[in-house]
Amino acid sequence: MPPFSKSRFYRKDKPRALDDPNGWETIQGFLNVLDWVRPQAFILENVKGLAYRVHAEAMETIINRAEALGYCVSNGVLNAADFGVPQIRERCFVVGCLSSEVRLPMPTHSKVPAEGLRPWTTAGSVLADLDTEEAACDVGHFAGGQHHGLLRQVPPGENYLFFTEKRGHPNPRFKWRSRYWSFLLKLSPDLPSWTIQARRSNNMGPFHWRNRILRIEEIKRLQTFPDAFELAGTVEQQWRQIGNAVPPQLAQAVGEAVARSLSERFRDAA
Repeated sequence: MPPFSKSRFYRKDKPRALDDPNGWETIQGFLNVLDWVRPQAFILENVKGLAYRVHAEAMETIINRAEALGYCVSNGVLNAADFGVPQIRERCFVVGCLSSEVRLPMPTHSKVPAEGLRPWTTAGSVLADLDTEEAACDVGHFAGGQHHGLLRQVPPGENYLFFTEKRGHPNPRFKWRSRYWSFLLKLSPDLPSWTIQARRSNNMGPFHWRNRILRIEEIKRLQTFPDAFELAGTVEQQWRQIGNAVPPQLAQAVGEAVARSLSERFRDAA
């Protein structure tokens, strides 16, 4: 949600968190429904920024009111890549169960190989069969705008910072951290994707390592949507639906963790 997003820190002209009417109404609306319906469990997901210390009031509001309604609450930031999603996407989750302890799921994957954990899933591994010469055509997927020539020079896995003095470029084109991090950002086939944004852009990535905007079927893969999952609207509208979504594979992990807590509660009550 924009009021809690990292980008809002750079917008001094806009309010943040609960000072933003949208942030306040969304949080209060969710808590009101929780009060009216009283489900056995709930899952709240938002951008990582909700967990920032500067937004402590918002998090305390959620937890305190949910606990007052009888919910045992847990919260934390989960990285989708740690659950097999080929995308580094950190999001804040708040989960609760009525009168029963609930925990967020434990990772199944890791950036650094570890016992019992599989390596992160890479973008190259899930897009390999889509990476054809025909798909390399950038008609309708032209990326970089006036900076397309620079994009072609960016190594896979890097962004505009490649062209800075700090990175040792012989002919610097940009100042260090003078642009948003995803400017001219290019995927590496050997790494997970970076976060798929809600807005399709010709200069804000991540872009394909073939120097073009990703296709809808590709961002569906990077978000772990089934290939046959149908989307409605224009390309931009479909992109927004995918970019705003919780990756299904991560959602499943969180849902199963909450379901286990409910099962334990009902088993103990039997």
